[in-house]
Amino acid sequence: MWDFDPADAFVVFGDQDSGCVSYGVESAGRRWFVKRAGTPAARESLTRALGLHAAVRHPAVVRPELVRDGTDGPTLVYPWCDGVVLNHATAGGGSDRSGLARFQRLPVAEVRAALDIILDAHLPVSAAGYVAVDLYDGCFLYDFDARRMRLIDLDEYRPGPFVLDSDRLPGSRRYLSPEELTRGATIDERTTVHALGRTLHHLLDGPSGWRGTAAERAVADRAARSDPAERYATVAALVRDWRAA
Repeated sequence: MWDFDPADAFVVFGDQDSGCVSYGVESAGRRWFVKRAGTPAARESLTRALGLHAAVRHPAVVRPELVRDGTDGPTLVYPWCDGVVLNHATAGGGSDRSGLARFQRLPVAEVRAALDIILDAHLPVSAAGYVAVDLYDGCFLYDFDARRMRLIDLDEYRPGPFVLDSDRLPGSRRYLSPEELTRGATIDERTTVHALGRTLHHLLDGPSGWRGTAAERAVADRAARSDPAERYATVAALVRDWRAA
């Protein structure tokens, strides 16, 4: 398995804002996605990812099949999954959202099905006591041919609740809650609810605005309120009301 040379990779993702270096390789008749750390912060992220994947199982959450420990930290080897990342961010601060624009043009029924998968995947996340951190459209890998949504790069998820001891958490400002930008704030399940509310907003928006029903909009709005006390208290409550809507 480890006889491959990264120079033989069929694709390399080197300009990542996460500080990781990733590439696709073929070995033992299969394609793999290999991810290793390029910075100390990236090593911490990959170590966190191992904790998450040990605690959470869901068919839509792509998890590593192999792990190699080294002086540069863990190298995670995932099965290669076909699809398009809805937002490809780079270290230079740019992003390619062509996948998101394409996704937003899908029939609403297909978008709803994909959103239901994202919500459902966060039920075991919350049940395991984890909080979503750095969840945004760059975590969504959509296979337009198979109409299948997968979640990737959940490396910043961490056990909660916890108190933010820095000026902000990593993530896209389009998805971040106020508490994730406030030193000393409590980060908990309501923070995950906010990220999922922003997900509903962004993925069900289209060129002409909101594409869902008024009831769905009310659920998404409540989930993404600025005041954590005004949001759904749990991911399960959000999922219940979304499915009812």
